[in-house]
Amino acid sequence: MNVVLAVKQYVSKMIESSGTGMKVLLMDKETTSIVSMVYTQSEILQKEVYLFERIDSQNRESMKHLKAICYLRPTKENVENLIQELRRPKYSVYFIYFSNVISKSEVKALAEADEQEVVAEVQEFYGDFIAVNPHLFSLNLHGVSRGRSWEPITLPRVTQGLTSVLLALKKCPMIRYQLSSDMAKRLAESVKQIITKEYELFDFRKTEVSPLLLILDRSDDAITPLLNQWTYQAMVHELLALNNNRIDLSRVPGINKDLKEVVLSAENDEFYANNLYLNFGEIGTNIKNLMEDFQKKKPKGQQKLESIADMKAFVDNYPQFKKMSGTVSKHVTVVGELSRLVSERLLMEVSEVEQELACQNDHSSAQQNVRRLLQNPRVAELDAVRLVMLYALRYERHSSNILPSLLEELNRRGVSERYRKMVQSVIEYGGKRIRGSDLITPTDAVAITKQFFKGLKGVENVYTQHQPLLHDTLDQLIKGRLKDSQFPYLGPNSLRDRPQDIIVFIIGGATYEEALTVYNLNRTMPGVRIVLGGTTIHNTKSFLEEVTSSVGLGHGGDRTHGAGRPPTRR
Repeated sequence: MNVVLAVKQYVSKMIESSGTGMKVLLMDKETTSIVSMVYTQSEILQKEVYLFERIDSQNRESMKHLKAICYLRPTKENVENLIQELRRPKYSVYFIYFSNVISKSEVKALAEADEQEVVAEVQEFYGDFIAVNPHLFSLNLHGVSRGRSWEPITLPRVTQGLTSVLLALKKCPMIRYQLSSDMAKRLAESVKQIITKEYELFDFRKTEVSPLLLILDRSDDAITPLLNQWTYQAMVHELLALNNNRIDLSRVPGINKDLKEVVLSAENDEFYANNLYLNFGEIGTNIKNLMEDFQKKKPKGQQKLESIADMKAFVDNYPQFKKMSGTVSKHVTVVGELSRLVSERLLMEVSEVEQELACQNDHSSAQQNVRRLLQNPRVAELDAVRLVMLYALRYERHSSNILPSLLEELNRRGVSERYRKMVQSVIEYGGKRIRGSDLITPTDAVAITKQFFKGLKGVENVYTQHQPLLHDTLDQLIKGRLKDSQFPYLGPNSLRDRPQDIIVFIIGGATYEEALTVYNLNRTMPGVRIVLGGTTIHNTKSFLEEVTSSVGLGHGGDRTHGAGRPPTRR
């Protein structure tokens, strides 16, 4: 179960199906992101694709010597653009691939527009999602809820995205959902409806144990997206914001113009792939080793190029040096900027108190530590607000709750009213009244004992002691102890055996900390394969925007909608 590989194979198959010769890849805004996450431009160039165009671009030139590979979402707008394109074709032949199910009526409309008979084939390739890591996908959708209900146009898009993941991975799963969330139930029913309607597509070879789709709601754990992170990928997203593997470094003091935007992709950056899940301390050591390795291999200025053989060796090796030099300068810049922000914003002190709020149960110590940091002018506004939010969620029902006084402290600091209001919004979004699970206090004796012993043993790292709620949920699921009363099956059937293939989807967005949990479970649980997805991948800022749009203080981000049914299926 590897979502990156699934999308890669679709793209390769599209390009290979069109045969030899020069090609143009015609995409829309979303499929451009989908492809760019799994292939670099230079990799696609090697497959004779020399031009990348958008279907909605008005000023494309006619190039009859090129074959067109169209990879599009099956939206009304794309179908309309394609109809216009086929009436006045700019390329010699068209291979059309939709990223999801397209309706028969739309295929008919395309056939009628193809008067010049330039269409060689129309197929469905189900890569209708962003493959972030092999076990992590996103739909890049923000502001998916209105209160406790779906934004009307996002439910169909999320259903399409999730069913396309199932088709890409060739899974026809049983479905379980979080009972406390009406949105989870509606999505479960919507996915089931598509599986029933398109039963021929989902007719995969039966496995001994059925795959399982588990649908969760972000509001059940509002603590995880509020925490500062200390592993490489998660930290980069929290402090610099990863957007389709790209980071904007243009605001970094004294930045080199070549590094204003950098790409971090584990697919073609070995250092990044090896350090994705390591903590900040280890990355510092590894960067130092990378630098030393580079210094050893770097061509010396005085290197003698006396013979043809010397020159040939230099030329042969130079592309590798150039690539390595790019990798070194990129990671040194990124880690340097993370380091600057950690020290400028006192993130180690802030994070220690966040972890105490998330994991310990000592109200007196927590309130003193939060107050102390709120009074420190070096603590950034966002960090001050997130500490108060974590306090509000953690000690919401505590008899000595001092939230009004902490809000007053934020006011005295000059924190904007918008941020102060968000504290209440976070409680409305993910407070005790909303949650279906026991996010905060373990109630059964076993859990209390486990926590007690964990406290005695101490934790390996004070900054990473928090485990997302997802860890416990999956642990219970794998052990067959996840309660049907909280996570019912949709329909009459249920799994008798331990699940093997699990797809987890979080409405309202997943986090890189949860992706790390899934990565570790995949490594340590033999025979279990888990893929995690979310409507988006959050850092604290994007999560607060999600909360704000959900509880009605603002408006959600871009939303997309689509259509539905078949030509050739893959």
